[in-house]
Amino acid sequence: MSPLERDPREADLLDAERAVAAQVGAADAVAPVGTGTHREVGGPPPAGVEVRAPVGVVMYDPAELTVTVGAGTTVEELSGILSEANQECVLDPRDATATIGGTLACGLSGLRRLRYGPLRDRVLEVRFATAAGELVRGGGPTVKNVTGYDMPRLLVGSFGTLGVLTRVVLRCQPRPMHAQWGHTSDDPATVLARSFRASAVLWDGARTSVLSEGHPDDVVSQIATLGLEAQEGPPPVPVGAHRGRASVAPADVIAVGRSLDAIVGARWIAEAGVGTLHVACDEESTLADARQAVTQHGGWLLREEGAPGLDGFGVELPNAALMARVKTAFDPTNKLAAGRLPLAPREDARIAS
Repeated sequence: MSPLERDPREADLLDAERAVAAQVGAADAVAPVGTGTHREVGGPPPAGVEVRAPVGVVMYDPAELTVTVGAGTTVEELSGILSEANQECVLDPRDATATIGGTLACGLSGLRRLRYGPLRDRVLEVRFATAAGELVRGGGPTVKNVTGYDMPRLLVGSFGTLGVLTRVVLRCQPRPMHAQWGHTSDDPATVLARSFRASAVLWDGARTSVLSEGHPDDVVSQIATLGLEAQEGPPPVPVGAHRGRASVAPADVIAVGRSLDAIVGARWIAEAGVGTLHVACDEESTLADARQAVTQHGGWLLREEGAPGLDGFGVELPNAALMARVKTAFDPTNKLAAGRLPLAPREDARIAS
C-alpha cells in the first residue's frame, strides 16, 4: 500500500462504525469493551450491552507521520504495521494486547511519558458513537490542527462515559535509532538532574533504571555521564492480585516511595520526573494502606485491578461537578459505561441548567 493509498477496507470499516452507532443508540445501557486488559481500572466493569469497536487500518501515511485505525485494533497489531516503516506510536500500555480505544479511554500513559508526554498527545482525531446513536468526528487528521473544540483530549480518559470510540487518527514518529536500559544506585533526583531527555527514569527504592533513546553516540554518552551499568530491558513493573497507580507531585516521589517501603507486602516502582508510582500486593488491605500513605503526601491512588472493597479513585475528583455537566450534555440518560466514573449525572443534571 502506497503512503497515500486508502485501504480498501474503508467502506467495510465505515459500515462497522455505523453498526456500532446503531447498537449504542438502541440500547438502554452500554458497556464498551476491548480485550479486557483495562476492565477493572477505576470503577467496576459497567453492565449493559457489550459494544466492540471496529478493527483495521484505514490509512497509513508514513510521510505525514499519521495513521488512521479502527479503535478495536490492538496496540500490538498497530506496532507491527508501523515498524515496517521504522515508525512507532508511543501508546505503551501495560499489556500490548490492549485495544487502542481501550487504552485511550482509560487515559493511562506508558513508561516513556517523561520524554514523549501524556497519552493524549498522540491523538489527532477521533470518531465516536454518541448515546443517541450518531457518529461524531472531532479533531483533524493533521499534526497542525487547531480548529474547533478539542474533542480528542476530552475523550481520552473518559472511560467510555461520553461516547464509544470507533476510529482514531494517531500521531506517529520515527523509531529511535538506538535504545538502551541501564541502572545505578544513585537516587532518581540525582539522575534526573544529570540526564538529558531520558525516556524513562524508574526507581524501586534501591536501584534507578534509565532508558536512553536516540543516536547511538548520544546514548553511549548519556550512559557514561550517568555511570550506568547496562541491563537487558526495563525493570519489572510489580504484579499482584491487587494493583494501583498512584499520582503525586514529582518532587514527592522519593518520600512516597519510602512510605511504601514501610508497608509490609507492598511492591512498587516509581516513574521519576512524572510522579507516577505503580503499586501491587497480594492482600487488599495492603493496597488500602498504600492508598493511605499516598494520600498523606497529597496524592491519590487509582485502583487498577482487584481490591473490590476499595473504590476506584479514593478521593473526591476536583473536577467532578464539571465532569457531571459534560456527562449530562453527552449522555443525559446515563447509558454509557454507567458507574465507571464516580459521578451521579442524573442528580447533577440540574447543575447544567
